[in-house]
Amino acid sequence: MSDRTAEERQREIVRVARATGSVDVTALAADLGVARETVRRDLRALEDHGLVRRTHGGAYPVESAAFETTLAFRATSHVAEKRRVANAAAELLGDAETVFVDEGFTPQLIAEALPQDRALTVVTASLPVAGALAETGTASVLLLGGRVRSGTLATVDHWTTKMLSGFVIDLAFIGANGISREHGLTTPDPAVSEVKTQAVRASRRVVFAGVHSKFGAVSFCRFADVGALEAVVTSTLLPAAEAHRYSLLGPQVIRV
Repeated sequence: MSDRTAEERQREIVRVARATGSVDVTALAADLGVARETVRRDLRALEDHGLVRRTHGGAYPVESAAFETTLAFRATSHVAEKRRVANAAAELLGDAETVFVDEGFTPQLIAEALPQDRALTVVTASLPVAGALAETGTASVLLLGGRVRSGTLATVDHWTTKMLSGFVIDLAFIGANGISREHGLTTPDPAVSEVKTQAVRASRRVVFAGVHSKFGAVSFCRFADVGALEAVVTSTLLPAAEAHRYSLLGPQVIRV
């Protein structure tokens, strides 16, 4: 395998990262039959092209216009971290009576963490969120209509955004594929971006909840600035210094 070109190696690294959620330098070096320094060089090149983000000892894939993980995959990665983040985000409910819950696995966990001892109206484009909340019977659930995307089981397009535009929502729990200080909140698909944009516009308060790996990642479509957020909820795996830089743009940054 060691006679592969750099391009072939890098293509294989991206394929493995997307299939498994992350790659390890030592394991890749063994699998590809090359030195670890060669793998590190490949990962640096892939990071420069925006395909992966490097971590200590490895890397994980960056979602893009051409690549987006499915909801099923998201339900298997960083689960303990996502649950901590979701529980902390749900505690920011305050006196909100109407809540928008975004598509995605972390927002789904937020929906499950919402209190069941008070009257809440939850607006969502996510079929899994609507299903989970409807089963509890404690929240009034309003599912936005539209075209259902297969990977995420969420509705999009003009039917969805038109319905959203008629609401004034107390609090929106928003997810994103990436959040960066320079480019704000981003997502790969323009149709999804439209729904998120409208949700942010319709809501008095906006909370972003996401794991540490979202930070610094940039996707294709921008739908909100960091300054539009009341709070950012993530884990302590995001360094305190980096969290502080985000807080300078306006939101309270909560690390759990």
